[in-house]
Formats: sequence, C-alpha cells, structure tokens
Amino acid sequence: MKKFFTLLGISLGVAASAQEEIKKDSVVTDTVRHWSVLGKQSLMVNQAAFSNWVGGGSNNIGWLLGADYNIRYEKGNDLWENLILLNYGQNDTQGLGVRKTQDVINVSTNYGRKFSKSWYLSAGAGFLSQFTAGYEDGNNPEAKKISNFMAPAYVNLGLGITYRPNDNINVTLRPTNARFTFVLDPDLQMAGTYGLKADGDTTLLQFGFLGTALYKIKIMENINMTNTASVFSNYLDHPERLVLAYGMILNLKVNKFISSNITLDVLYDHNQIQKTQLKQTLGVGFAYTLDNGVKHSDRKDSQWWYKK
Repeated sequence: MKKFFTLLGISLGVAASAQEEIKKDSVVTDTVRHWSVLGKQSLMVNQAAFSNWVGGGSNNIGWLLGADYNIRYEKGNDLWENLILLNYGQNDTQGLGVRKTQDVINVSTNYGRKFSKSWYLSAGAGFLSQFTAGYEDGNNPEAKKISNFMAPAYVNLGLGITYRPNDNINVTLRPTNARFTFVLDPDLQMAGTYGLKADGDTTLLQFGFLGTALYKIKIMENINMTNTASVFSNYLDHPERLVLAYGMILNLKVNKFISSNITLDVLYDHNQIQKTQLKQTLGVGFAYTLDNGVKHSDRKDSQWWYKK
C-alpha cells in the first residue's frame, strides 16, 4: 500500500506541475496551450449486509482507489504523451478476511515527430507491474505466492510509428521493441516462471514487434467506453506465441462527483500461464475529473477531417 500512495503522490505532483505550466501560458490571451492534462481520481465502494436472510450470504465491503492521468505536450510537429494508471482495491468478506480485487501499476510515455497528417515517427517506453503479492487462492497469504511487486514487472522500449488523428484513436506500431521481464522476488525466481531460463535468474530479455491501440467511444450522454489492445511477438524465440491483451472501461457518469465503472481485462501470455486470463470489476463511487488545456482534437490544425 505504501508503494501505491507513493506513486499516486508522484503522479499528482506531475499533474500539478503541468497545471502550473498551463497557468503561466494562459496569461497571454489567444495563445495555444502546449500542455494538456486530463486526470481522474476515483474511490469506488461496494457493500452487502445480511441478517437472518434465508437465502444466505456473507457480509462484505470493498473499495477501489484509482488514478488515471493523460499528460500531453504538443507544439508544432512535436507530440509527447504520458499515461499514468494506478489502481488498488480490496474486499473484506465475513469468514474469509481481506482479499485483493485490483492491483495495477501502468506507466507509459511516447514521443512523436509528425511527418504526415496524423502520422508520427515515435519512440516510447512503458512500465507494468503491481503493488502487492498475489496468491493462487485469491489474496490468501497461506496459499502459494504467484506474483509480487516487480515480480513480474515489464519494461518496453521501442521505435516505430504512431497514428493519431484525434484524442479518441491512437495506434502505435513498433517493429523494433525490447521487452524486459523482471522477477525480483527470490521466491519466484525458478526456471520457467515468467519465462526465466534458469533458477535464480532475475530478468528475461525479449526483442520483437509491439503493437498497441486505444479507441474511445461515446455511447450516449454520460456513458463512455475506452478500449485498449496490444500484441507482442518475440522474434528471438517462438514468435508465434503472441502476448495478447485487451482492456475495456465502461464509465457511467451520474453527476460531477459520482460515477460507476465496469472494467474487463483479457490477457494471454504463454510465459505466465498457458490459459486465457480474465478479470472483471464493477464499482460505484466518487470520481473527480481534472481537464485543463486544449485537447488535440480541439486544435484547428488537427481537424483536417472535419469540414466546416
């Protein structure tokens, strides 16, 4: 948990710094703001209570704390986009105790230099891990440990091209991408775990193709869906064993401070487990959205597809 709040504080600090830059630029009227910050902090809760209920059931209460930021710098042909996603949640069920329900650290950065309308030569990096240990039986510490902070952690470094016609569509193709897998928990450093070659290994290097895509859609007023997908192929070993991931967030906004989220994550990674992984969550609670700066889609020079 300390790791979560530390990273959350860092992300909010970065956002605050970017906002300060925006304020300085906004002194001059009609000046394009090069920094744009879109962020959302949320606290989702769920609860169930039973008393003499014949149908049965266990009292439980759960919570999910999250921060989701998009911090972008745009000037001329330069576009630098940074994404920060931090989520951590728990559920306390009578008779079972506390179990983890959500645990994600996902940070990425991508710099692009425009060479054509909506097309950029780009270079980027990404980091993916979790805050606390995971176990075979949910979050039961008496069960076998299968993951932990930095075990695994994935770092991607690559060069390629990015297609970004507006804020709702972003596709990046990297034919040269290095993917590092870190397993820094000694209990998990066994041959075969997350693809490690020998007992005691801490890292695994893969080199191949990485493709990522983001698509946002407004279904109706106050109902929005964000879709993300990625595919990785390792040129060096079994390129046919694709690492596939898909994520969906359906946001139903009640008012400025209350919303409901439905998430769905699907993952297949041969080095983790030779089965399709599935995770789904539903939460209702408090959410605050920060939106400062001029969005890319609001810039007149990016609205080439829209005829006035």
